Amino acid sequence: MTDDGLPEEVRAENAIRVGQPPRTMGEATRKIVWIIPWLIFLGAPVQDLTSGHHTSAATVAGWAALAAFTGVYLTLVFRNMGRPFGGRTVVLLVALLGALAVALCLTLGGAWIGLFVYVSVTCGAVLPQQPAYWAIGLNSLAMLLMILYTGSGDWSLLLVVVLLGFAMTGVKQLVRTTVELRKARATVAQLAANEERLRLARDLHDLLGHSLSLITLKSELAGRMLPDHPDKAAQQVADIEQVSRQALVDVREAVTGYRRPRLSAELAGAQVALTAAQVIAEVPADPDLAGVPEESESALAWALREAVTNVVRHSGATRCTVEVLHRQTLDGRVLELSVEDNGSGGPAKGPGNGLTGLTERLEKAGGTLEAAGTKHGFRLVARVPANGPAAVGSGA
Repeated sequence: MTDDGLPEEVRAENAIRVGQPPRTMGEATRKIVWIIPWLIFLGAPVQDLTSGHHTSAATVAGWAALAAFTGVYLTLVFRNMGRPFGGRTVVLLVALLGALAVALCLTLGGAWIGLFVYVSVTCGAVLPQQPAYWAIGLNSLAMLLMILYTGSGDWSLLLVVVLLGFAMTGVKQLVRTTVELRKARATVAQLAANEERLRLARDLHDLLGHSLSLITLKSELAGRMLPDHPDKAAQQVADIEQVSRQALVDVREAVTGYRRPRLSAELAGAQVALTAAQVIAEVPADPDLAGVPEESESALAWALREAVTNVVRHSGATRCTVEVLHRQTLDGRVLELSVEDNGSGGPAKGPGNGLTGLTERLEKAGGTLEAAGTKHGFRLVARVPANGPAAVGSGA
């Protein structure tokens, strides 16, 4: 698991490409399975063609027209759902669907009224919002006229046509919003990475710029003094050694700070990782960490990372709740992290290396760890000393 909870690789593999063409046979199969049940309204036309009420020529023509209608419908919905208006081709194909629906109702009877359902769904799925509204209205009017002409009397289907058409416009807007949200998240992640690079560059400049400049200057002085003033040159070399050692200490402290995980960042990573693993997550967004020592916060961050890793990889859980609370105990105020899931807790019969190492890390920070199965899953509780005023934050 990466510092942000492994989201990128997992999201790339598990993300549902809503409103986009399938990349693999698996994605194509899932989209087809979603679309095929809606072909139920073709049952009446198929029954009409197999009933023997029409001549052989009419039956053959009806099968050909029905195949063409279904093919155009599946092509439009399967390839263009959720995309912006693509041009004349889409308009022509939608018009062809409407024309086929009208022609088949006029020639073969009221059993073909259900074709207007697919015309309405297609209008809502592939046309821009305002044109889609007009197209759905015109399609509903055409269906009304066909009901009156054929005398089918299927008025309830007219309501279905109107509702499904406008529902598809809402689905299309939801798809577009989802796609835009993913793009925005990717942009935010890229901006955050760029900002982190700039911060690292500034810190390195501040840490090493002065020290390296001083080392360079004193090295030049020592070189010039060495032939005639070896004592002064030796003093410059000693100064160089001192500056170098201090620079090394500064770099080590900076690296330690970079490596130290932050609880807020781990909470955000936990939310992403659990969601990517299809676990319903309840994670606090902004816990109160005022006055909490860095060592205590770091220990809880490691505990959260280990707990979420176990939930994602081993537990088989479908729900996970994370809470961060300030509590008053006999030993003083503590910050408590609780991670509870409804899974099995993993295959291990005893504490694994992760929990053992986590216990040692918490003990170094003056904290404790409790991990045990519950009636409905597994619960991990980590506590560390918290200096500062008591406050309460929950994982709701």
